[in-house]
Amino acid sequence: MKMKAIRYYAPKDIRFEEVNVPELDEGEVLVKVKAALTCGTDVKTYKRGHPVLIKKVPSGFGHEFSGEIVKLGENTEGFKIGDRVVAANSAPCGECFFCKKGQENLCENLELLNGAYAQYIAIPKRIVEKNLIKIPDSLPYKLAAFSEPLANVCHGIDRTPINKGDTVGVIGIGPIGLMFCALAKLKGAKVIAMGRNPLKLRLAKEFAHVDEVIDLKKFSDPTDMILSMTEDKRGLDVAIECVGLPEIWESMFKLVRRGGVVHLFGGCASKTSINIDTKRLHYDEVNIISVFHHTPKYFREALKLIEEGKVDVEKLITKTMPLKYAKKAIEMHALGEATKVLLEP
Repeated sequence: MKMKAIRYYAPKDIRFEEVNVPELDEGEVLVKVKAALTCGTDVKTYKRGHPVLIKKVPSGFGHEFSGEIVKLGENTEGFKIGDRVVAANSAPCGECFFCKKGQENLCENLELLNGAYAQYIAIPKRIVEKNLIKIPDSLPYKLAAFSEPLANVCHGIDRTPINKGDTVGVIGIGPIGLMFCALAKLKGAKVIAMGRNPLKLRLAKEFAHVDEVIDLKKFSDPTDMILSMTEDKRGLDVAIECVGLPEIWESMFKLVRRGGVVHLFGGCASKTSINIDTKRLHYDEVNIISVFHHTPKYFREALKLIEEGKVDVEKLITKTMPLKYAKKAIEMHALGEATKVLLEP
């Protein structure tokens, strides 16, 4: 049996091809993909490859999706053909040092799933057991597909000490930054969104309902403007970086008050570094956190937020396109012409 799929060959070389539908091993399920989303990680992979997600070529591509189970491997339990499901792109082993410490996102044997830009995808046994969730008939597939990216933000926001009434600044308002804004608002914070893209600046208000929006293109140094929006100009209680550039990481320390928190969420390129004023860090008790990936707990939490309508993720979908236009969709995402593109196989 054949299917259409996007295959990754090299940086900037992805192809719409006909390939074999995956065969199933014991405990696996075959899902007919109903909705797949573009993602910043996919953009980075498209541009320069990915040593973890792309281990050999050609490879499947894409990892944010939902769909319907159409086939079960032998001895698969808990699911049936016809179930509407959403799968995370990973599952921890539960046995390694980090899993036993409750840090499943740092699992030494994390199983990853790639290949959502296709008509069908096989879900590995471990992900079936730990991170495949049934979704209600009332929840559209396109909304359920946001569970994985939102899970990352649920993890990040849970580990960020935000109290009601705090002033939180978010720099970088792509989909992840916008969802950070939305969840910070749910915690009762005053939120300042900072970015350069007109589409995303508008969504900061319409989607995340932030209190203030700063267009960084209008400032060579927005520090004074940001500080003026905080109590007694002391600085942000929490500053969250969702860009992933060392120079932006460094700038965050000018924005927080004494005793404030800098959350460096955006992942920078490997072998890069930053300089920090040690006096500021120590004597002002500036706290630094950095949160990576998600866990089964946060994947379920994200789906619940979507089901309950607490995060209106549909507003993040800029455009819907057929699967064969995945390359165009990725390029639109990369250029900031779209927040998320929904691909329908």
